[in-house]
Amino acid sequence: MNTIEPIANRRRFLTTTAAAFAAVGSFAARLRAEERPAVTRPRATSGDAAVEPNWASRLTITVGPRDADLVGTDDKALQAAVAYVARLGGGTVRVLPGTYRLRNAVHLASRVRLLGAGQDTILIKEPSVTTKLAADSDWYDQEITLTDASGFRIGDGVCLKTKNAHKTGPDYCKRTLVARDGNRFKLDRPLRENFWQLGEANVSTLFPLINCEEISDAVVENITLDGNKAKNTLLDGNYAGCIFAQDCSRLAFRGVTARHYNGDGISWQICHDVVVENCHSTGNANLGLHPGSGSQRPVMRNNRLEGNDIGIFFCWGVKFGLAEGNKIEGNRLGVSIGHRDTDNLIVANDIRRSGQAGVLFRKERGKEFAAHRNRVERNSIVDSGGDTGVGVDIEGGTEQVTLVRNEIRETRGPAGRIGIRLSAETNAIKMEDNRISGVARDVVTLK
Repeated sequence: MNTIEPIANRRRFLTTTAAAFAAVGSFAARLRAEERPAVTRPRATSGDAAVEPNWASRLTITVGPRDADLVGTDDKALQAAVAYVARLGGGTVRVLPGTYRLRNAVHLASRVRLLGAGQDTILIKEPSVTTKLAADSDWYDQEITLTDASGFRIGDGVCLKTKNAHKTGPDYCKRTLVARDGNRFKLDRPLRENFWQLGEANVSTLFPLINCEEISDAVVENITLDGNKAKNTLLDGNYAGCIFAQDCSRLAFRGVTARHYNGDGISWQICHDVVVENCHSTGNANLGLHPGSGSQRPVMRNNRLEGNDIGIFFCWGVKFGLAEGNKIEGNRLGVSIGHRDTDNLIVANDIRRSGQAGVLFRKERGKEFAAHRNRVERNSIVDSGGDTGVGVDIEGGTEQVTLVRNEIRETRGPAGRIGIRLSAETNAIKMEDNRISGVARDVVTLK
């Protein structure tokens, strides 16, 4: 094995990141501590979110089938509770035991905590229906006409999809149906994309179960989310999941079960300082956890990620993230990392029975796009892939990756299996104290 310089520990890694983030604070925050007195008797002051008393009780609204502030078992009751708490500056929506059937997403708000009763509080997505558009809608329109409207209702969350002649992938648009005249429906917002019959435009009752957009300081805890995969069509994780977040900061998901979504379990795009702890993402068609494009400093700790296509998928430009102590089992790929995902730490995870590889560094489209300066440390990677499976597969022009003190083990016999595989284009891959056993070849560098 190659030798490397002394390795910084995880605490130093995170401390350095935190220091860089704190450096952008206000002038007052940069003053030396001795230049200002400590706050010993905090008061609530208008506009000051940094210092506030530790109130003994805070606003809580209950939702449930009975004996609740708001009685109901659908998305409307849950959304009403969120709106009430958000209007008063934040608090907790406590979702009592029961099964809640959703025809639209629950849209979370800033400073709102959604708290369930674990496995006894189940939010399940109703079966989806799909139909083609019967008339063109332009980007400035705020209505659509359906070929068959029999499965659609006012209040439904929907997703439109169309082919785009100017790019390889389709266009999507998520909206809510707010008014109706026969097969014509008004949308809550304009389309902002063209949905034409020549593009085979269609609409489906698809949506995330919990949706977060342009909010901050929100929490989801101890709740079970069921995507009802067998009765719903597939929706890309860039748009939905059991939980989906876009353009948010400081979200926390704890003790959440995200299961059976025909797409992702938990997905967040351009969201910073997201914490996912002690969650169970299982049986989802695509990704268990999806720290999405541009997301900075995600923390994914002590989760169970089982039976998804990929356990953890670092998307594009995910930086300074931490994946620690997760049990990642029975996914096609345990961890996948690639396009400009740099300076992340993957440490002390238990990655087992991956269908293809335990950890994959994706090839991408050239060295400039690869996942550089990442550390893979103290992971247990067991029984990866079929007869030609790989424990850690580093493709393309990936550089400055550190692999240290990992256990890569095969219990089914060596066959053609490989512990660590490096492409011919990789550079500065540092390996130290990795224990590799049971494979045909420990380390292979392709020519």
